[in-house]
Amino acid sequence: MSAALLVRALRDPESLPLDCDWTSLISAARAEALIGTLAHRLQDLPLPERVAGLFAMHRADAERTRVQALWDAEMARRALAPLGVPVVLLKGTAFLAAGLEAGQGRSIGDLDILVPKDALTEVEQALIGAGWERLKPADGYDDFYYREWMHELPPLIHRERDRMIDVHHTILPPTARPKPDAAALLADSLVLPNGLRMLSPEDVIVHAAAHLIADGDMAGGLRNLWDIDRLLREFAQAEGLWGRLAERAVHHGLDKAVRRSVRLAHRLYGTPVPKDWRGTGDGLFVRRLLSRDGWGRRTRKATGFGFYVRGHLMRMPPLMLARHLLKKARA
Repeated sequence: MSAALLVRALRDPESLPLDCDWTSLISAARAEALIGTLAHRLQDLPLPERVAGLFAMHRADAERTRVQALWDAEMARRALAPLGVPVVLLKGTAFLAAGLEAGQGRSIGDLDILVPKDALTEVEQALIGAGWERLKPADGYDDFYYREWMHELPPLIHRERDRMIDVHHTILPPTARPKPDAAALLADSLVLPNGLRMLSPEDVIVHAAAHLIADGDMAGGLRNLWDIDRLLREFAQAEGLWGRLAERAVHHGLDKAVRRSVRLAHRLYGTPVPKDWRGTGDGLFVRRLLSRDGWGRRTRKATGFGFYVRGHLMRMPPLMLARHLLKKARA
């Protein structure tokens, strides 16, 4: 399977033979949004000429992405600075701004930020005043759904730079089973050199685990799991990380998601973890993560559908979900 080959390449680049199935490996890396990361991981290895050229191109693309992402963050900072509210970078842009290894070669889509819930209206208006526009009609069901049930505002896109921003007030939908403590996420965030903030090390890992396990169908899960591997390796150098992480995961109601994410990272990427964080029983999750064929296409459709249903049920209760899907179908 191409996904298994991708995991091997990321985990132990030197184990790849020169005549490995490069087509399958590259297809899987592209499908999982890990091609830039893979290009960095294999940078110092002897490679076929065409593969080396392709990876050099993707490293250059990753550098352009890094510059663009940090510029987007700076534009948001300038727009929101007059409000005096904490603005926390999330996901890949936070990794880049903090200079974390998890940001190396990472693909970046939207700019994700976290702000206090009671500041959402003024944050949205400030961004609109600075050139962002709504993507969803203000009187449509999607706009209502975001504002009533989601953990973020409807997405905004900048009219000149064509770049999107997602403004979060917490890290999971309020309708989901776990209820992360958004106030604690903000209160314990750390100031970055650019004046913006990022989550504490423990909360960064908790958020990554929530994104992987508790917020969807695990599509693209190998990238999210790679984030967790890199974060754990880097943050575990600080004494007491594991105890603080355990406490924080419980505090946010995400203990099961965090522990499963750690087990999966250890199993697939060889992440060094304490013995009491290891375990078994994650076979279906591994099956889902590794379901790619040699062309990068999803396989194991029944497993994928099962995780699709699971993802929706974790986001909202069944009756609410049924009403939501009915309204979407009518729309």
